[in-house]
Amino acid sequence: MKWRRRTLDEIADMICGNGERIPFVYRSSSFLTRFFWDADTDFAHDGSTRAAWVSGVLEQILNEPHQDAKTPSDTFCRVIRTLMDPGDATENDPERKAALAKLNTALQREGFEAFYADDKRCYLRHIGTGTIAAPAANPHRPLSREEVERRDLLTAWLDKASEDELIGDLLLPLFRQLGFHRVTAAGHKDKSLEYGKDIWMRYQLPTQQFLYFGIQAKRDKLDAAGMGKPGNTNIAEILNQVTMMLGHEIFDPETNRRVLVDHAYIVAGGEITKGARNWLGGELDRSKRSQVMFMDRDDLVNLFVVTSLALPAGALPPKPPAPLKTWDDDIPF
Repeated sequence: MKWRRRTLDEIADMICGNGERIPFVYRSSSFLTRFFWDADTDFAHDGSTRAAWVSGVLEQILNEPHQDAKTPSDTFCRVIRTLMDPGDATENDPERKAALAKLNTALQREGFEAFYADDKRCYLRHIGTGTIAAPAANPHRPLSREEVERRDLLTAWLDKASEDELIGDLLLPLFRQLGFHRVTAAGHKDKSLEYGKDIWMRYQLPTQQFLYFGIQAKRDKLDAAGMGKPGNTNIAEILNQVTMMLGHEIFDPETNRRVLVDHAYIVAGGEITKGARNWLGGELDRSKRSQVMFMDRDDLVNLFVVTSLALPAGALPPKPPAPLKTWDDDIPF
């Protein structure tokens, strides 16, 4: 990833704390070494000019392996997070608003912006696509207390969300954040154009080829019971939709050609029972069976939480009412 030298020099000055009235703490040689150690790197200041040395280190970090042109390396994200640590706030900028504005002036030149998320940490976001630069999400790791609270809010929201809300407010932003391209909801205006899929998208491999994915989304529990229950969907209803999805071509306007779906996701806002998975696997032939993947509520909620995406509007807790103003509040004492 190649950034302008001007941008690197400006961020280096922020790390060093150079300049008058700058809203960043001043760091001498030893504290620069400690700064980069705090960012989980091995860089140690060599005694040369501080700003020039830091600018060179930033250039090395940007050249580290990264996912794509819209996502800087994990090391660079950690450096920015360390720079914007709320504990380094100055007296004139206790909430770090001036520091954030100064950083964004430099970052926006490269198409990025920094922001503070709900966890009080600073993240980078690509302005054009909205992709948040963050370490690879691991939904199986232990969740923090804040993430558990977000998980509970999202679970409660799924209990009352409609299928369109599941698709538009959860699945579309989630798969865009995970690096899929052209994440498109199909058939919302004309259900006859779904052909078994609610969403189609593509993923670019490091070799520049594309894989195409279709998603069949249901808000209910998927089971294999002989008689359907209220709030459940029988997996037999999904079979025809998956078969249509895998057999019907989609048109990619960017490549100007029609392509087949390579893999099908079955996504449920509730549980997908083991019996339902086994039954569908037995009904599909061997080639199609390898193309089908499942995601149930637990998979969705955990993955959404660890990617640090903003919760849907309906999942946010209500704001406490403002205190009532009494007649004697304005009387000076």
